[in-house]
Amino acid sequence: MMVMCREKLASEEPLGESNTYGDLGYRSFGTPGRYLTEVIIVVAQCAGSVAYFVFIGQNLYSVFQGQGLSMASYIFMLVPVEIGLSWIGSLSALAPFSIFADVCNVVAMGIVVKEDIQRAFGKGFSFGQRTMITSNIGGLPFAAGMAVFCFEGFGMTLALENSMQDRRKFPILLAQTFGGITLVYILFGFCGYMAFGEETRDIVTLNLPRNWSSLAVQVGLCVGLAFTLPIMLHPINEIFEGKLKIILRNNNDSTGLENICMYISRAIVVVGLAVLASFVPEFGVYASFVGSTLCAMLSFVMPATFHLKLFGSSLPIWQKALDSIVLLSGLFFAFYGTYNTIVGV
Repeated sequence: MMVMCREKLASEEPLGESNTYGDLGYRSFGTPGRYLTEVIIVVAQCAGSVAYFVFIGQNLYSVFQGQGLSMASYIFMLVPVEIGLSWIGSLSALAPFSIFADVCNVVAMGIVVKEDIQRAFGKGFSFGQRTMITSNIGGLPFAAGMAVFCFEGFGMTLALENSMQDRRKFPILLAQTFGGITLVYILFGFCGYMAFGEETRDIVTLNLPRNWSSLAVQVGLCVGLAFTLPIMLHPINEIFEGKLKIILRNNNDSTGLENICMYISRAIVVVGLAVLASFVPEFGVYASFVGSTLCAMLSFVMPATFHLKLFGSSLPIWQKALDSIVLLSGLFFAFYGTYNTIVGV
């Protein structure tokens, strides 16, 4: 939906394409729409980035137990590396780091699945020991929030499309990627639950035994996420730097000053997110809350709202009804998920 909206606006203004979420918000609802959209994007991407810091910190703390360092210490150790990576300006330049991160993640997930299968079948496992359908429906909102959080990179959609050499292939590539990742998540979750049952932790790598392969998995995932984090920060930097350019546009020395401010702002963002991550008590609850609120707004509410606004008069009745269902479902999920998380805490 978001790509269709961007293409519609781009066709209407050939001299200046609407490339960002803020542009879509402005064309749909004026200045308030731009600011609201950009606030949601910034907060959502910040929340997802904080989750990355927490995941890395908890895994490194588990790997290096007995060293006398807290989880927050490992988080702050990442700050210089992430600041350096955040200074890389374009997504295309970050592609090699992203590929390396993907390799680390695939290898690590493969080892985790192998460990899960060995544990499940090595203990005389039977499917009767696992509950397929639970009577505890109170946990469904938490699970749904975690499921939506798994796709927290939704805010990168337009940025990734803009970075493609042939944008026409993006919808097909997006659908293939989405389907493939969904299957991987299902397989990963199924194997983890089959191996550990009700003892499965919110970060499944913390369930693994302390042997060389498990430690390699945890370190590999940490390295992968460390190289992925700068990509998550891209929309935040894009919005902040757009505001800086507006402020400095009347300055004759603006080019040099813009570069200095860009580096400083990116460093401040990384440090601020690391500080926030050091106060997160539990990864699972935090991730579910982010998925239930911010990710739901990005994934369901915003696309349906923009699509209805920009295409409303030309849409058939069934399409309007579908968009309305997506919009209302996203709002309900966001409010109920927030309530459930707060009550649960």
